[in-house]
Amino acid sequence: MEEKRLIRKQVFAARKQYSDGEIEAWSRQITDLVTKTSEFSTARQIMAYADYNHEVITRYIIEEAWKQGKETAVPKVVGKDMLFYRLTDFSQLEPGYFGIPEPVQGETVEWEDALMIMPGVAFDPQNHRVGYGGGFYDRFLEKHPHIFRLAVAFDFQMFEQVPTESTDICPQMIVTQSKIYTAGH
Repeated sequence: MEEKRLIRKQVFAARKQYSDGEIEAWSRQITDLVTKTSEFSTARQIMAYADYNHEVITRYIIEEAWKQGKETAVPKVVGKDMLFYRLTDFSQLEPGYFGIPEPVQGETVEWEDALMIMPGVAFDPQNHRVGYGGGFYDRFLEKHPHIFRLAVAFDFQMFEQVPTESTDICPQMIVTQSKIYTAGH
């Protein structure tokens, strides 16, 4: 736990060092790579987080999904759980849990065959993930095992190795601005 705390601290400090322009440019490069994957091309439903505080900007991925006629949904924290709400317009979002943009109201979705664009603080080439510590994604994904898990991250979020726990549900693919990591490769 202490190691995860230190990694989070290191990554949060690193995120502050980059300009909005760098974050935007890298996010557009990541969007380009994500939208060229077969997983994105074949998905009819995209579940994506709403970015916050210099995370990879997901707005571009969501906009591309809309252009291609895909349905999209974003999470909202409700107690210890995360529910996904259909997103048709960014005006549906307002600051929620810890200031993270969330849908204020709308229709919840129960998609089982979707592509999930998941966040994280740090990752390693073996596709292990250090999240924010709330366990929301792990609990959600445990109940929805057929959702394809694609994490997006900046290169500076990649570590040689990150600590893992038995309850961690790893992404099957990680896309940074310079590389795509797939589980077991």
